[in-house]
Amino acid sequence: MLRQLGRSPLNVTPVAMGCWPIAGITSINVTEAESLSTLSAAYDAGINFFDTAYLYGYEGESERLINRALGAKRDDIVIASKCGIHWKDHKQVKDGRPETIRSECEASLKRLGTDFIDLYYLHAPDPSTPLEESAAALQDLLESGKVRAIGVSNFHTVDKYETFARVCPITAAQPHYNMLQREIELDQLPWCREQEVSTVVYWPLMKGFLAGKLARDHQWDPRDGRQKYPIFQGDQWVKTHDFVDKLREIAADIHCSIAQLVTAWTIQRPGITAALLGAKRPEQIQETAAAMFLSLSQETLDRIDVAIKKRGEVISRAAV
Repeated sequence: MLRQLGRSPLNVTPVAMGCWPIAGITSINVTEAESLSTLSAAYDAGINFFDTAYLYGYEGESERLINRALGAKRDDIVIASKCGIHWKDHKQVKDGRPETIRSECEASLKRLGTDFIDLYYLHAPDPSTPLEESAAALQDLLESGKVRAIGVSNFHTVDKYETFARVCPITAAQPHYNMLQREIELDQLPWCREQEVSTVVYWPLMKGFLAGKLARDHQWDPRDGRQKYPIFQGDQWVKTHDFVDKLREIAADIHCSIAQLVTAWTIQRPGITAALLGAKRPEQIQETAAAMFLSLSQETLDRIDVAIKKRGEVISRAAV
């Protein structure tokens, strides 16, 4: 079941736990006890891949929780973290300067309680810093042994991948991808496959919409950050619910949940190494982890394709 990350010696489960929700910044009703239980539940469900970032928590809460819940199992897990974006006055700031990358790596190592980070991403390009300079700083961390492999996240064009790769080898790329947002299939995913770069995707459940648990008359908590996205509004809300209803029929026919169906579809797509599934409660990650053991038939895949075509893609990168 384990899959190799790029050309590295790292092997990961196709479902990874995305550790943004447990930071408690945009997710509501997050508790420390449940977050620790969720991390442990993910490990017990067979997941060995945990994705966090310097940004995940105003005070690094996500990394600290991983250390507390899984520190004793460090040799059995693969930790991915990220640098290059931090909080300032509760606003995100991109900073890919070499000195920032080095300091953020040191802080993450301390919070994670480890001597090395398995996979370390540049969280996003910094428009104020030449990409080559960020890549060189990450290459230095690789050579120092503080990180074992380098990744890039939120790179939207192949030329950025190529610019970075000329300075530092890329093991993994992390874009968003799901049934309705598949633009990476046009150029980014083919490039990654050709270069033997793993693709680890976020938003496979479209920020929870494709889990099938949001009612049509859902009342938003003012603290829930999802409602700002167009997909959760107006006609897009209605069309996506119609699509989810079709997925519900397909899932019922093969005796799985909608979230398991969507997760299995994602990790079975050509070129997708792993998908990040966020969770803040144990039952959430237990549900999606089970998708690692679900094989979809061609008939099921064909039915999903028909439903996707009827719904239509969500084109804008900013839509979700």
